[in-house]
Amino acid sequence: MTSPTTIETVPERRIALYEAEFAADPHTAYARMRAEFGPFVPVDLIPGVPATLVIGYAQARRILNDPLRFPADPRVWQQSVPESCPVRPMMEHRPNALRSSGPAHTRYRSANSSAINAIDQHELRTLVEQVSDTTIAEFRDAEGADLLTQYAWPISFRVLSALLGCPDEMGRRIADGMAKIFEGVDAESGNQILSQAVADLVDLRHRQPGNDITSRLLAHDAGLDDVEMAHQLVTLYGAGIEPLTNLISNTVLKVLTDDQFSGDLHAGGASVREALDTVLYTDPPLANYCISYPPHPVDVDGFLLPAHQPVVISMAACNNDPALGDQRTASNRAHLSWSTGPHACPARPHAYLIAETAITHLLDALPEMDLATAPEELVRRPGPFHRALAALPVLFPASASV
Repeated sequence: MTSPTTIETVPERRIALYEAEFAADPHTAYARMRAEFGPFVPVDLIPGVPATLVIGYAQARRILNDPLRFPADPRVWQQSVPESCPVRPMMEHRPNALRSSGPAHTRYRSANSSAINAIDQHELRTLVEQVSDTTIAEFRDAEGADLLTQYAWPISFRVLSALLGCPDEMGRRIADGMAKIFEGVDAESGNQILSQAVADLVDLRHRQPGNDITSRLLAHDAGLDDVEMAHQLVTLYGAGIEPLTNLISNTVLKVLTDDQFSGDLHAGGASVREALDTVLYTDPPLANYCISYPPHPVDVDGFLLPAHQPVVISMAACNNDPALGDQRTASNRAHLSWSTGPHACPARPHAYLIAETAITHLLDALPEMDLATAPEELVRRPGPFHRALAALPVLFPASASV
């Protein structure tokens, strides 16, 4: 009988997820991975940080719904990873729902769900409309804009800061730290900036509670201490700014370049919601994540996943798994872009509402908007986790800016 040690031998070749070539054309890379490795792919998240990337839809669903064999707690793994590691802040243990299992996860999840579910959807829509109007007014006279930095990011930042009761100055520090973490560039510094900023926000809402998520978390029966509070906010900002920014910008790009949507979206041939679902299914903004750390070697379909090594779900590859056959349609919302199981995104309806309202407002305000460059000239930011544009430049006629 083959010993587990033999089975777990490191493969001769790992696929690098951190290179610009992968960011430029990930779906071609996924197809090659599938042909060579099947549903489980040996990858490097960065040089020297190995992981298994799951690109099979059925296998991913089993893993995401099996928290006993695939817990989200990385504490054993991170003992061998230096604090300066660029991807560590995105993966390390934090006392929050994303990085906990068992009773701790239940406690944190309950507090977060309660605080998020108290958001009034009508008030949220009004907030997004107001923020969208203000943001568009800042650039509409220029006859052109970078919609990533001048629209999608400000919308995400301003709306989330309002929901969390976060003043602009603290929010900017939080966003700066989070951007460094997602980029994996100067991530250790980003983690420090982020930690101090969320600690300041917790202190503020202790002294001045309000009708916001931070204040509701502080008042919840879970009795979160200040350290736990800070880490809940890290998770909320991490899930709220970068992925939402990329969802908005990637969907606007889809609307501007895909005949299914660009032909006559306003005439009802296709809706913004359909465009969102298409992006979430085919090219989700958080492409590879939902990380677990099996405490023991686990056999899945004959493949032995090593103990204490990250298992990363590729939502982008799984959603497009050829094994799904006819189920691979945009109208089918069974995609994994919101994850599934105990760690599924608790803010899914709110994210949909924010993105849909922001995009609809933009298209109504600038109906003759078009890309300022050829689609193939757009650059994607490298990184193992996100699917993100470096910029989304557009032009619109002078008549639209009157």
